[in-house]
Order: sequence, then structure tokens, then C-alpha cells
Amino acid sequence: MAYKVAISQADFPDADTEREVFELADSDITVTIGSASSESELVDLASGADGLLVQYAQVTEAVLEQLPELSVVSRYGIGVDNVDVEAASAHDVAVTHVPSYCEEEVATHAIALLMTLARKTARYDREVKAGTWDWKIGRPIEPLKGKTVGFVAFGKIPRTFAELLDGFDLEYLTYDPYLSEDDVADHPVEIVSFETLLAESDVVSIHTPLVEETRHLFDADAFRQMKDSAFLINTARGPIVDEDALNEALLGDEIAGAGLDVMAEEPTHESPLFEREETVVTPHVAWYSESSLTELRRKTAENVVRYLEGDEPHGFVNESSVSVRED
Repeated sequence: MAYKVAISQADFPDADTEREVFELADSDITVTIGSASSESELVDLASGADGLLVQYAQVTEAVLEQLPELSVVSRYGIGVDNVDVEAASAHDVAVTHVPSYCEEEVATHAIALLMTLARKTARYDREVKAGTWDWKIGRPIEPLKGKTVGFVAFGKIPRTFAELLDGFDLEYLTYDPYLSEDDVADHPVEIVSFETLLAESDVVSIHTPLVEETRHLFDADAFRQMKDSAFLINTARGPIVDEDALNEALLGDEIAGAGLDVMAEEPTHESPLFEREETVVTPHVAWYSESSLTELRRKTAENVVRYLEGDEPHGFVNESSVSVRED
């Protein structure tokens, strides 16, 4: 069989990894590469394509209805919030992602944000380089040992987080409505309500997907329930946090600080949160290492090949609505 595949990418200088995967396929796959920043550009790029690989491009209902040959959309990453999955299902288009990669990278990055906030290393670095050598500017600093960490969702990444911090004698809570006590029986974590997690945690680390129920989950009311000494860490999705409410919470000393790897709008070049000493912000990089990048690209391409050739993809998002294709 012969197939046409389109790749809309923004972060990769080439498609060498993807081409290597396609060359190993049993099918003859022709690749078109571009960078689509609008619906019309994406439609032009993917016209006649059987498969589409996307990173940032918005795959909307309007796009899907203009691509009748399309069979599969493969997203670079874990989240699929830039793909209208319901519309894809209605058009009998499979949506895939890469759910099992970068667990250690994201967990390590969340810990790095926490350590930077707890020890105020970013502030000390700025002050020393500006000519100020004074340990007192960072006061107060408290030890992490014995503190309580609250995870919003308790999947592979927070479990890795807890494993990596073994030795700090931390207590762990989680708010995860999809888990039972049996699901966490082998982990040192207690399932609690969202309100209890907010009230009792010294660190709150967000790991939930972005869905309508979690959009602005952290609003003004949530921040009022947190300890005034607590840190918020977000390596999940920006819109889970109401950034205006977070800024107000920091201004009002309702929480002690925030470590953010994601923002509501990306890229973001200006925000009141960037001006605050209590925040540490990185550019949605928690997922990255050279090995995780290679794995991401390879599995994203493999998902297209596997689906087109009638095999189960690595991560089949709408499997309940779209069947595995018969090659």
C-alpha cells in the first residue's frame, strides 16, 4: 500500500527521525513537511494525506471536514488539547499520542522548580551577579524534610517524583477522582479531597490533564485555601491555573511561590508573574532531554505507521469511537 503523510512541526529542524521510521514500514510512505499556523495552512499542507503529525497546529472540526482522506492524527506529546477529538471521532479519524515518555524528565523538572523555590537559588543568583552578596535577602527559608506534598492526579510522573525524593521523609497526598485505595496500595500516598489537599499541603504539584473540569481548577478560591507558606508547581497545562488569581494570591501573600513550566498562552513574552520574585518560570521544557525527544519523534511516527497498517498505536486516544484500521 502507498500512503501520504504530512508533518506540521515547529520545533524540529528536520524530519530525519520520522523518515527513518517511515522507511522501515511495510508500506510506501510519501512525506510532506511544513509548518502550519492557521487552519487554511494546515488544510493546504495535509490535503490528500492519510496521516498527519502535529505538534502545535490546531486540528479543528473545520480542518477535519476539509481532509476527507485523513485517517489518523498523531500528536507529538502526551496532551491532545490542540486536537478536537470529538470531531475526529465523528469523521472516523483516529487520534494518537505518546503517553509513555518523559516521566523522569518531567518529574525531575518539577523537583528542580521546587528546589529553586525552596532554596531561593534563582534569586540569590540574580542578586550575586548584580553585585549583592547577602544571605539575608532570601529569608525566610525552611527545610523540606518532613513536609507534605500534594499531587493533583497520581500517574506515572508524580510516582516518579515521589521515588526520586525518597530520603526527604516527605508525606504525600493526592487528589485523583479516578483512583481507588487499591490503585495506590503500593505507594506511600493518601487519597484525599481537593479541599483537604489544598489545606494540608506544603507543596502542590499539578499533573492532571487539561479538560473542562480542570480548566482554572486553581482559582482565587483554591489559593485562599492553601497555606500561606505553600508552593505551587505546574508542569501539566497552563490553563489549569487562573494566572490572574495566582498573581493576586502572590500579591496578597496567600501562597509563598509558584514554579511554572506552562502558561495559559504559549509562547508568552509578558506576564505580571514574570516580574515577581516568588515565581520561577521555564518555557514548557519539562518534557525535554535528547533521549526523550528522540523517543517522542519515533513513537509519534510509529503511531501513524501502526494505524495505517492495521496495528494498535502506542496511545490510541479515541479507541472507543474509532476502530483499528484493516490494512
